[in-house]
Order: sequence, then structure tokens, then C-alpha cells
Amino acid sequence: MHASQRRISIKVEQENHHHGHDVGERLYLHRHSLVHSLPSHLKIIAALAFILIVVSTPITQLPAFIAYFVWLLSVVVIAKIPFALLFKRSLIEIPFVFFAILMPFFGSGEKIQVGPFDLYREGVIAGSGIVVKGTLGVMTAIILSTSTTAREILRGLERLKLPVLMVQIASFMLRYVNVVNDEMERMKVARESRGFKATGIKHWKVLATAAGALFIRSYERGERVHLSMLSRGYEGVLPHDEPPHINKRVWLIAMLYPLVAAIIFIAQLLIGKM
Repeated sequence: MHASQRRISIKVEQENHHHGHDVGERLYLHRHSLVHSLPSHLKIIAALAFILIVVSTPITQLPAFIAYFVWLLSVVVIAKIPFALLFKRSLIEIPFVFFAILMPFFGSGEKIQVGPFDLYREGVIAGSGIVVKGTLGVMTAIILSTSTTAREILRGLERLKLPVLMVQIASFMLRYVNVVNDEMERMKVARESRGFKATGIKHWKVLATAAGALFIRSYERGERVHLSMLSRGYEGVLPHDEPPHINKRVWLIAMLYPLVAAIIFIAQLLIGKM
């Protein structure tokens, strides 16, 4: 095998390793980093605490938000997440950005002249808050989803004493989305192998029949999956691989994310009082 072919083969294996066919794991990026190695429930706590601190910071404290962004990007580097991937996934907040851009044009109170536009000061502050705080929140969620698989997040939520029924519903939803996706892929391959290609309204009847067959096949396969789980001793709780006790060093490492943000928050309060 030539060197170029080996490189292509390795690249395909890596892509399949962190994406594969599992719908619930497509956001996960396999890396050997400190962030990836932390227990999922600690990462959830750290992410929520960081977001609460950011939301509690007045948007007028610009230096604090610059420090938040610098710290967040430092965590991205530690987690070995490519900045291009972070930017691409952050584009999900674009609809909220468009909404925030319109806010300065509506409202009441003091106006600010910006070129040919008259902008409301309260609208500018509110819109800026949505963009800045929303971006920090979205990026934090991206770090969590990129460094933690969907199943690990569910186990973390269960360990945080979220109602077991809710966790099980989410877990089965994730499992059956994959079941439906697998059946749909197989049916698509079967249709294409017979030369079928949907080109217009005349093929809608075939697609509708396929959708009905997909529902029946997915339902039957889901029943088989459930029966196989019961035969293996499933009693309503998924097995855990995480150790029951987490040492203080791991707790400290995980809590550094909100702890540094808390230090920034306290520092801006003290500076504001001087």
C-alpha cells in the first residue's frame, strides 16, 4: 500500500471512530485530553455553573467578558477541539443574533446616534447581552457535547439524581433514533440497488409505502431490542462503568472551569466598587 493510500485509510478510520453510524454520537469528537477524561456529571455541573456566572455578569462589564472568552478558548485548546469546528457549530445561534440586531431599533428611553440610525440605548444593551452571553453559553455546550458522548451525558444526569424515568425515556429515544436510522439506511440501499430514484410526484406513492414499512420494521426491531434487554436482566436502570467515588483532585480539575469564571466575576465587582 502506498503512503498516500495509508494516510487516506487512517483518516477514514479516524472519522468513523468519532462519528460512525450512531446518531447520538455524531457531535462527539474523540480526543485524548484532560477534558475528555473527566466524569460526565462533573462536566455538566461545571458547564451549568459557568453559564450561571456569565448570565449573572452585567453586560456593561466588558473586561469581564473578554476574560471569559479568553478562559473559554483556553479550555478549548486543553480539550484539543479545532477552532474551525467550534466556529462551525457556533453558527447554530445565528437566528438569535439576527433577533438581537433588531432590538436596538425598538424600545423606549434614551437614543444613541450611530451614523444614519437612531438606536435605543436599552435595546443596544439587551441585544449585546443576548449575543455575548448566548455565544458563551453555546460554546460551553459545544465543549460539553464534543468531549462527552450522548450516553455519558445521560449517565451523568442520572448520577446527578435527575428522575430515572426521564433519563430512561431519553436513553430509549436515543436508542430508537439509531434503530430507525439504521432501518432507513438499509431500505435506501435496497431501493437504490433496484435502480429506484425519486424524481417527482409520481414517486411519492413509493416513498409513502416505504415510510409505512419503515415504521413497522422499526417497531418490530424495537420490540426485539427490548426483549433482548429483558433477557439480559434489565430492570429499568442502565449499568454504569464510572467509579462510585471521585477523588478531590478530579473534582478540583473539573471545577476550575467555573471557578476561574467566579474569580473574574468577583474581580469585576471589586474593581467596580473602587
